[in-house]
Amino acid sequence: MRGPDDKQGMMFTTVSPEKRVPKDHPLRRIKALAEAILKRLSPTFETMYSRVGRPSIPPERLLKSMVLMALYTVRSERLFCEQLDYNMLFRWFLDMNLEEPSFDHSTFSQNRERLLKHEVAAQFFLGVVEEARAAGLMSDEHFTVDGTLIEAWASLKSFRRKDDDGQDPPDDPGNPTVDFHGEKRSNESHESKTDPESKLARKGNGKEAKLCYSGHALMENRNGLVVDIQIDEANGTAEHTNAIEMLSGQEGDRRITVAGDKGYDTRGFVEDCRRLNITPHVAQNSNARRRSAIDGRTTRHAGYVVSQRKRKLVEEVFGWFKTVGNFRRTRFKGRALTQFAAFFVAAAYNLVRMARLAPQAA
Repeated sequence: MRGPDDKQGMMFTTVSPEKRVPKDHPLRRIKALAEAILKRLSPTFETMYSRVGRPSIPPERLLKSMVLMALYTVRSERLFCEQLDYNMLFRWFLDMNLEEPSFDHSTFSQNRERLLKHEVAAQFFLGVVEEARAAGLMSDEHFTVDGTLIEAWASLKSFRRKDDDGQDPPDDPGNPTVDFHGEKRSNESHESKTDPESKLARKGNGKEAKLCYSGHALMENRNGLVVDIQIDEANGTAEHTNAIEMLSGQEGDRRITVAGDKGYDTRGFVEDCRRLNITPHVAQNSNARRRSAIDGRTTRHAGYVVSQRKRKLVEEVFGWFKTVGNFRRTRFKGRALTQFAAFFVAAAYNLVRMARLAPQAA
C-alpha cells in the first residue's frame, strides 16, 4: 500500500534529540570524554565570568562547538551557527533542546579573548592527554616529532615591503592588481600587511612559496596520539627548537626515545636529545655531502627499526588535521589565535582515536 504524501507537519512532539541519536553512534563516546574534561575545567570557567549581569552562552557549549567544527570540517563559525539551527546531532552534542534558538556567530569572537587570557584551549587539550594517559592509551617512553606548514590567512598580494605605507590607492580595494614579478622578496625586507606574524616559506626546492606558520607535533608511538602541539613562525629553525621544548616536558626517570625524519639528523638536535637523556631514533641522512649525526651504536638496535616504522603515523595525524580538521589553512590572524585553533584540532583528533581504542568504556 502506498503511503500518503502528507504535507501537514506535527504541531506537537515528545521526541527528544537523545532518542534520535543511535546508541552506537561514535559521538556518544566522544561526548562523554569531552564532558568529563570540561567538568574538571569548571573552576576555571568560574573565574572567567562575572557573578552579575546577563548570563552568557555556557563556555562548555562554546568549547564543544569548536570540537564539532573540527570533527565535521565546518569551515566557519557563521556556517556552524547556521547548521546548529537545523542539525539535530549538533544540538544533542551541545545539550540543546529543539526549541532553543541557535546562538549568533559573534558569540565566538566575543568570548575568544577571554578564552585566550585563561589559556582554556591549552587546558582542554592537556585534559584530553591526561584522560588518554589514565586509560593506558599512551606510551611514556617512545615518541615521534615532526613539523608541517600551516598556511596563513593572508594572500601573497599582502606581502609588501616593510617601509611601504600603502598610500597609493589600489585600482580595486577588494582585489587590487599587484605585479611583483621580477621583484626580489624576502622575509627580511617584506611582510604581510594582513598578518605580519606569518612568514614566506616553502616545503622544498621547486615548491611554491606561501605565507605560513610552522606546526610541530609530538606524538606517542603506541597508538599515535598527539602529546603536544606548537605553532611557531616559519623561519626554518623553529622545528628543532620546538621539538626539544616539547620533549623537555616528557622527561622522567627512564630514558625515552624520539623518532624523526632525516630533517632532524643534525648534530645540534642529537646532542640536545642526549643531554636530556633521550635516544634520538632519527632517520639517517643519505646525502654524501653531510655525515649522519648517529651511527651503528643507535641503528643496530631493534628498537630503532620499530621507531622508524611507527614514526610514519605522524603523517596520518597531519593528514587528518589538514583534511577532516580543516587546518591546512588557519582561519585566524596571528600566531596566538592559530595556536588556539591547533589545540582544538589536536584535541578532536585524540578524542576520535580514544573513542575507537576504548569503545567498551562508553
